[in-house]
Amino acid sequence: MATGWSKPKPFSNTISRALMSSIHPTLSMLIKTTSRSSSATNTTTNLIVRRRAASATTSPSTLVVKLGAPSLRLVLLATAATSLLLGSSSSCRCVAALIHDTHWNITNKYNKSSSPPIATATNSLSAASSSSLGRQTMKRAYSLPASFASTSMKRSSSPITTKKKRSTSATSSTSFGLESLTKLSASAAAMSDNNSARATTSTAAAVAGMSHTTTSSHAHYPPMHNFRNSLSNSWLSHLSSETPENYEKSLSFQARMQSGGRQRHPGRPIYNGHYVLVPPTPLKNPKLVIHSPQVSSMLGINEAEVYSDAFVKYFSGDVEGAFDSDDADGTTVADVKPPQQQQEIQTWATPYALSIMGRRYTNNCPYGTGDGYGDGRAISVGEVLVPTALSIKSNDEEREGVGGNHNRMVLEDVSNGGEKEEKHPLDHLYPHHASRYELQLKGAGQTPFCRGADGRAVLRSSIREFLASEAMHHLGISTTRALSLIVSEGPDGDTSDRMWYSSNNASPPLPGLDDPRLASYNEEQKREIIRRLAMTKHDPDRLVQEKCAITTRVAPSFVRIGHLDLFARRVEMLRMREDGLHDMMEYNSHESKTVKATLQYQELKEMFWHACYREYYDEAYAPYYESKDATSAALALMEGAMQRIANMVAGWIRVGFIQGNFNADNCLIGGRTMDYGPFGFIDVYHPLSAKWTGSGEHFGFMNQPNAGFANYAVLVESLMPIMDANHKDVNEIRDRMLKRGQSVFADAVDDAMRSKLGLTGGTSDMAKAATELWEEIETLLRVARADWTLFWRQLTYVAAKYSPANSEMGDSSHCSDYDGMLETLLGEGNTVPFYDDLSEDNRAMLRAWIEKWHNALTASHQHAIGDVTTPPEEIMRLSNPKFILKEWMLVDAYTKADSGTSKGNPFHVSGDYSGVHELFELIQDPYGEGTAENHKKYYRRAPDASLQAGGTAFMS
Repeated sequence: MATGWSKPKPFSNTISRALMSSIHPTLSMLIKTTSRSSSATNTTTNLIVRRRAASATTSPSTLVVKLGAPSLRLVLLATAATSLLLGSSSSCRCVAALIHDTHWNITNKYNKSSSPPIATATNSLSAASSSSLGRQTMKRAYSLPASFASTSMKRSSSPITTKKKRSTSATSSTSFGLESLTKLSASAAAMSDNNSARATTSTAAAVAGMSHTTTSSHAHYPPMHNFRNSLSNSWLSHLSSETPENYEKSLSFQARMQSGGRQRHPGRPIYNGHYVLVPPTPLKNPKLVIHSPQVSSMLGINEAEVYSDAFVKYFSGDVEGAFDSDDADGTTVADVKPPQQQQEIQTWATPYALSIMGRRYTNNCPYGTGDGYGDGRAISVGEVLVPTALSIKSNDEEREGVGGNHNRMVLEDVSNGGEKEEKHPLDHLYPHHASRYELQLKGAGQTPFCRGADGRAVLRSSIREFLASEAMHHLGISTTRALSLIVSEGPDGDTSDRMWYSSNNASPPLPGLDDPRLASYNEEQKREIIRRLAMTKHDPDRLVQEKCAITTRVAPSFVRIGHLDLFARRVEMLRMREDGLHDMMEYNSHESKTVKATLQYQELKEMFWHACYREYYDEAYAPYYESKDATSAALALMEGAMQRIANMVAGWIRVGFIQGNFNADNCLIGGRTMDYGPFGFIDVYHPLSAKWTGSGEHFGFMNQPNAGFANYAVLVESLMPIMDANHKDVNEIRDRMLKRGQSVFADAVDDAMRSKLGLTGGTSDMAKAATELWEEIETLLRVARADWTLFWRQLTYVAAKYSPANSEMGDSSHCSDYDGMLETLLGEGNTVPFYDDLSEDNRAMLRAWIEKWHNALTASHQHAIGDVTTPPEEIMRLSNPKFILKEWMLVDAYTKADSGTSKGNPFHVSGDYSGVHELFELIQDPYGEGTAENHKKYYRRAPDASLQAGGTAFMS
């Protein structure tokens, strides 16, 4: 039960009848209360709202509202909202009264009234009536009025004490108070009776939140209104900005750099603090290219809002202008809620540190200290709290004995399996952390961390990021999501100059095995030389003017390992000075202070608890924050991050993804894939394959688990100052967590490879046999230059056609047809999974391997017989995707969208985004068979030219 919540008194029958009488006369209500026991908490109240038929030829409409809560008051509130949807002309009186009464009930512990003043409220609002308010507040699936959301936001905020911001930062986003309920009552009272004549939307569409009504009632609900009211920026309320002294010191340093001509950008060192408030730079002539309906729905933004000017403005960087413009009826946001009561919009960028393969760096920082590294072009534009959805059940699923064609609206906590429990009536809509999402604009302009760049992203890279983010989600791998892609369009749009590849910039043709220059080498050496030549990379060779664009990425948080790394380093540097290394730098008079009392340690501690709150609430925050048990919380955080990061990188191997630049600053502690820059999905298998010219071997395809473990080691090291300050054995904890981490990362990759082979489960001997099968086939995949996607999907078809399950049906003869299996695996035409022709030896090796693999598959299946298990071919189908976002596909799409012009070309080229939308449809079902057209066009080896082309085979 929520703190401070007192159980409401039940309504009297007299008041209930009085409320029902205020509903439109065409509506009749039946209130049915059932109780499984004498306990009020087991009472379920059903309200069945019927509208009488308009004529003898039309059917009555019925909506049943069910709420398993002890308070009839909230049931009647839901009923009143339902009556609004059905078109009641005078129901705002009822809604306002109920809101007023609910407000009284929530604040009862502060105002010790003897009874709810609902009768007074009903009388005082007798002039109020409108059906539009209810239709608008129920517009989305979750849509309680924004004021209800605001109340819950305040209740669900973290116990972390909100700081008083330092003078260099504006005040943080404020939580709405309970007074918002009264404000909504007043808004209802202000509605005029003539609004009831406006056209109504259908009940089902309104509840499902499919679109805005096109009638004038839209004037009372401007686009993005609920989004703005859902802002709740925990990064700003939990964490700290720069001190005034360090802010002035930074500005002074910046002025010296700029006056000396050594710097011509707004970058400056950030000596302390977790964020810098910085506004995005809006795109000129913004145009929405594409959005993810799944993500917009997840954020509570309906489709009509997505296509509004407010949405395009906000997510193209004009966050203030999005709420300044009038809507179609001339109504602004200010008409709905006074400007001083609107949720303040604040945007920020964050500092973090750089570590590569476990080694900490500062030399890439323009100041050589590490104080200038952070979000160079990504700006957070808010965190939103989205209530859990209200489920809609059809009459066929559960009937209440009421005739007619209707839906049941069931208010339940879908995040808790619909389980009802006695608590604050709004708590179930706002879990403590599950519905919080942070939104960042990538390419939103310069920040103090821009290091001389223009802070922009071009359309080419933005298309890649948008599609890759959503592709990874549908592949089942943890990732940040993409809400929208907005381009600066038109001849006056924003552009950036980027070095990129001309059509002539490609690797030279590869020699054949019979090339006389290779005559002195044996066949294996020749193949290795050819493979190495195929991996040769070049830098771009021409300057291209490209359209600017912004991708909005979304995640529960963007807490990076680099965030903790930065503040841990500062504590460690302080300890070094306290240990007598005072000559290394200025000491700042910390000699007399303990580490825990220093600003550096406080900022590390704040960052640590915030990370626990955002990513590991149940594991690390809730059990330990109140007691301030930082040691146990840190151990829980390390354990959780270990598992999630290991699973993430194992997933990359499974689907053939290469992140390309997997530093600790590009590794989220929540184990989500992020920062889709020099990434690529592998075409030709090689363990060291990578698209980025700077990846080196350490970020090569099969080395990614090592890189992930190195990042995890940085996280462990970053938490050691907390352990040390709490007098724990740092060396023992570090060694124990790293040793366990090595095992967890190795097991995750082994599990991924076993799933690709269909050999999950079984005995330890079976697991060992699966490992041996992978090691054997890996050599052939490398030597014959296999297509990673095609090989595993074709092997899946072998498992399906020659399934061990068929032998149980008495048809076992085909299960020894290994030649047939080989033929199925090799496919035909563009589906042959090898880029080189197989030699006779390699063909024989492959056939022998298939026989061994199929025998292991059969043994694994037989071992599982009797258990409820998934057939091996289905395990393989869900582990080996058919459609992967290969680079040659992306090149086709972004070339159509922006062909690019040479510097100085005066002619504007309009974008063709059909390729982007086609790929977006494709990636949503990567494990399915797709259409015949998709199969022909996208299930194939990469075109030969793309394997050497700059910008496709490799990129800078």
